[in-house]
Amino acid sequence: MRIALASDHAGYAEKERLKTLLADLGVEFDDLGPVSDASVDYPDVARKVAEQVADGRVEQGLLVCGSGTGMAITANKVHGVRAAVAWSEETARLAREHNDANVLAIGARTTPVDDIPKIVRAWFSTDFAGGRHAARVAKISEVERSY
Repeated sequence: MRIALASDHAGYAEKERLKTLLADLGVEFDDLGPVSDASVDYPDVARKVAEQVADGRVEQGLLVCGSGTGMAITANKVHGVRAAVAWSEETARLAREHNDANVLAIGARTTPVDDIPKIVRAWFSTDFAGGRHAARVAKISEVERSY
């Protein structure tokens, strides 16, 4: 699996720490920045990741910012992206299993540092369940297409 990885300045240190975990999980990644903890605008970064997911250049995206919320909001503006903020292993699993989420957003300031690797592991070890959930995800796509 290949993903796009990015953060803003608040999530930079955590993004850098996650690279080792991703490699251990066999997840290849394109680091879309930033290259330091200097201030950047999270909508710019989230958009780059979301566009790569939507265009099929990568299978999924991983975003890290202060709360995860701003990145997820921005990513969800891109057609075909289903970004979810996960703050626990269960929310990560459910986002993948029930919602077929394709972008994970994590809050580096709001999530205990020891929980972040667990969340990432749960995300990448969970597949979309399909079944009854497929019809619901199709309804999400229908809403998206109507706008």
